[in-house]
This record gives sequence, C-alpha cells and structure tokens, in this order.
Amino acid sequence: MATTALPEVFKALADPTRLAVVERLGAGPASMSDLAGAFPMALPSFAQHLGVLERAGLVTSTKTGRVRTYRLAPRPLDAVGGWLSAQRRLWERRLDQMDAFLLTLKDQDLS
Repeated sequence: MATTALPEVFKALADPTRLAVVERLGAGPASMSDLAGAFPMALPSFAQHLGVLERAGLVTSTKTGRVRTYRLAPRPLDAVGGWLSAQRRLWERRLDQMDAFLLTLKDQDLS
C-alpha cells in the first residue's frame, strides 16, 4: 500500500464505530446484520460506515444470496504499522540526540 493511501486508512479508523467494526472483524467474518446489531443506528447509516472501510481497503465483502459478509483485509493495517514504526524510530533517534545534547550542556555547566 502506498503512503498516499494512509490518510484514507487513518480517516476510516478515526471513527469509533468503524474502529470497533475492524476490531470485531479481527475475530472473524460477520454479516452486515450481525455487525450492525452492536450499534444503535439505522442499517443504511451503518452501511455507510462499512462503505468507508471498504473504500479504505480495510474490509472486503461477499454476497451470498441476500447475506453480505464482511472480512478484515489486514494489508492496510500492515502499512499503518510500518509507517508508525518508521515514525517511532525517527522520534526515538531525535530524542536520543536531544538527550546527548542536554548531557553535553550539563557537563559544560559542571566544568
């Protein structure tokens, strides 16, 4: 997944309902009605949330008869994890540099 797609993934995960759906789908596939049952909203509103998740690539769906089943698509989450790891390494390096700088200042004050 390209980093240009990351904003859509973060946008999709920023909503508590969509985040809860992703967490639920981590346990396994579920139908739209099973997923919607946990939320106090009309089915068309809930379907919009699933559409956002699908467009972000976080879930896939299949339809068998009248039942639409959703599954977690973990690839975008792997991309988010990679991006977050890179950011963490960057900030840890910067903090280490700042720590080293502050220690040199402290050593200079003691001299």
